[in-house]
Amino acid sequence: MRIVVCIKQVPDSAEVRINPETNTLIRDGVPTIINPYDMHALEAGIQLREQAGGKVTVLTMGPPQAEIALREAIAMGADEAVLLTDRAFAGSDTWATAYALSKAISLLGADIILCGKQAIDGDTAQVGPEIAEFMDIPHISYIRKFVEVTADRLVVQRLMDDGFDVMEASVPALFTVVKELNVPRLPSLKGKMAAKKAGIRKMTAFDLGMAEGDLGLKGSPTQVKNIFAPESKKNRRMLEGTPEEKLDTLLKELVGLKCI
Repeated sequence: MRIVVCIKQVPDSAEVRINPETNTLIRDGVPTIINPYDMHALEAGIQLREQAGGKVTVLTMGPPQAEIALREAIAMGADEAVLLTDRAFAGSDTWATAYALSKAISLLGADIILCGKQAIDGDTAQVGPEIAEFMDIPHISYIRKFVEVTADRLVVQRLMDDGFDVMEASVPALFTVVKELNVPRLPSLKGKMAAKKAGIRKMTAFDLGMAEGDLGLKGSPTQVKNIFAPESKKNRRMLEGTPEEKLDTLLKELVGLKCI
């Protein structure tokens, strides 16, 4: 079984800076980690390989330093890693990112594609489903449990607000996972040694056969026009008294402000 896990290297700092010209994140010099939700996807991929056999390939798109995240994934148990890196990818939105990843996965070949439900820096939850749409394959989001796994189909539980749905998909298929699915393992000493020696396959836009208009800012139909830090308001006050007195005071304040 060919399992591809998509991960993203995200800022591990509150000191996130924005490029004022492109309105994109400045990642140079900012500490990074593997997106936490992607860690659960990686653990799921390793467990599926242990259960059904096969190979786990971890895939990411980013600058050269994203290789650090890939080596961490190999230390956890991934078999191989692929890095999409090219200056032409800079500024890609979710559409352009998903398109590039879908092209790479098509070249690599995959039966199961796993992603975290969303990235903590963008919080869009769009890239996984978009990859599946570009590849024209089934996808199910918010997986909390793999119930049954065979060579040609998977039965899963999809997390919902009031419980879960039981769903089935034939392979190839893409799944995005939630943190309730598992607890990611820690890298072993053997894994860390293997990660140091592992070769990281690098692919460029040329390798993917992508046109200039499909890349980066040019290939991104959505662009951030303005970004700013919310203004901190200091005219707040605490209400005193019993809960009933506080509620009465609050209602009077809202009426005075014509909010109700």
